[in-house]
This record gives sequence, structure tokens and C-alpha cells, in this order.
Amino acid sequence: MISKDISLAVQHLNQNGIIGFPTETVYGLAGNAFDTEAIHKIFEVKKRPTFNPLIVHIKGIEDLKQVATEIPPIAYELANAFWPGPLTLILKKQPYIPDLVTANQDTVAVRVPNHPVALELLHQLDFPLVAPSANPFTSISPTSAEHVENYFGNQINMVLEGGECSAGIESTIIGFENNRVVVYRLGALALEEIEKISGSVTLLNKKDKKPIAPGMLLKHYAPKTDFILTRNVQEELDWYSDKKIGLLLYNSFMPDFERKNQIVLSEESDLKIAASKLYHAMHKLDKMNLDLIIAERLPEFGLGISINDRLERASKK
Repeated sequence: MISKDISLAVQHLNQNGIIGFPTETVYGLAGNAFDTEAIHKIFEVKKRPTFNPLIVHIKGIEDLKQVATEIPPIAYELANAFWPGPLTLILKKQPYIPDLVTANQDTVAVRVPNHPVALELLHQLDFPLVAPSANPFTSISPTSAEHVENYFGNQINMVLEGGECSAGIESTIIGFENNRVVVYRLGALALEEIEKISGSVTLLNKKDKKPIAPGMLLKHYAPKTDFILTRNVQEELDWYSDKKIGLLLYNSFMPDFERKNQIVLSEESDLKIAASKLYHAMHKLDKMNLDLIIAERLPEFGLGISINDRLERASKK
């Protein structure tokens, strides 16, 4: 059930329920971060392995010490610069944070979402929310309430309507190791923006066993349709000429290919627009009964790096 009723969402969350809720990045599958019953439901519904930690969502920087401890000064600098927003911090956890949230690690992932509905909901609760993306494990992330409803239906209590997600890809996740700022997941906040405050960062964003943060697994964000990523779309079209193909392109259509089977992310070559449309485009192509989706690699700078990361994890090639 999709609803705009925040009071109903509060009621479900207060009663061990789980809901879909909007953020600026993607829709999350949310439950009480202190309630192991609700957290178990999230893992079960998503079919998510429990070695993959969750992100805790708080209503503001003033609640950071509620979930984290030993917070370094640079973490506060980054939080002050980018919260509310698509930045997740990996910090030492408070001892009462359930181990299920953190995959038995001594760190917790935490952020403040930049979405009016999410913030209003959090302000009406007496607890923070855990909220991985509201999709089955490894599937395309949801950027609309309809995506969540199509995935889960009555397996969850409700989906709180918040419109289309503006950022369109998950948050950037960073942590702190031996006085280094480490990026564990590329996301909707470009590395260049972080480095303006932190200086140079270390990228450690791929780990298939005991990941420190969500989004590090090599297979992720994938459609059901076979999906490949390439720098040379025409070459792949020639190679797979016998297949029914859809194209996911950066800034221009292929002139000699059926237009209805093509989606261009941004004719203006705007990487923010491309990111905001990425998952919506992947969902649309995945429903077209294709044999294959061919995605074009984007420029390797700014948010193009984050978008390519998502396309690589979705691709079999």
C-alpha cells in the first residue's frame, strides 16, 4: 500500500513494522534501529545476507552521539558540510546498537537524509531508522514508491510516498582509518566535493567477504535482463545483432537503432541529471522483454565515476 500518511508510518514503525520510505538517494526499507525484530524482518524481506551491514538514519547531527562514539573532528567537518545529504559516515558504534545492524562489527554507518518526508518522519519518532535500499538483494534500487510496491507488495506494512528521488543513486560512504579518509562506496556525493574538505581520500570500495559498508559487493544493482557495460556501443550491437537489445546511453541516441529501445540519461551531458535518471531507466529497460541491455560507460570524473561503479556491478561483462 502506497500512502502519504506519515502518522500511519509512525504507527507501523512503533509496532515493530517495516515500511518503504523516500530519501533523496533511493527509497529505503526502514525499521526501528534498536528493534531486532524489525531488523530481522528487513533482512528476510530483502533476502539480504546478514554479513552485509545496514545504514542508520538520524534526524540531525545532534543525534550522532546517540549511535556513534569516538567521533573524529574531520567527521564533524564533513557532517556539517554535507548533512542533510547523501554522505554516510562509518564510525565506532555505541555498544547498544544491535550487532545485526553492523554485521557484528564495531562500527556503524550513519547519515541524515535530505528529503522533507524522511526528515518529518524521523522527527516524529523516538528512535533512528535502519534503512537499506528497498529492493531485493542485488536488484535495481528503487527511486519511486511504485518500484517498492512492485518489489514487495504486502510483504511490508506500507510505502510512504515521497515522489521521485532527486539524487537517484545511493549515498557516498566514507570512514576513517589511521588518520586516512577512506571511501567505501562511491555515491551521489562526488569525491571532489569530499576532498575539498578532507584532502585526498583512499578508495576501498570492493569487498565480497565481510564488507565494512553496504554496496561493496561485486554483484549489485542488477536487472533481471542480461546487462553489459561498454565504451563502444556500436561494437556490441554488431556482436549481438541477433538479439533484441535495449540501450542505456549517456548523452545521445544511436541514429540507426530503434528509438523506442533507447534511453538517454542526459542530452545536456549533466552528470547529476544522469544519476537521477539511472535506476528509473534501468527499471524501464528491464520491463521491455529484451534479450540484452547494453549500457554506455560515462566519463570518468565527478558523478560519472559513481554511475560507472553502479553499471559495473550490474554488468556481467
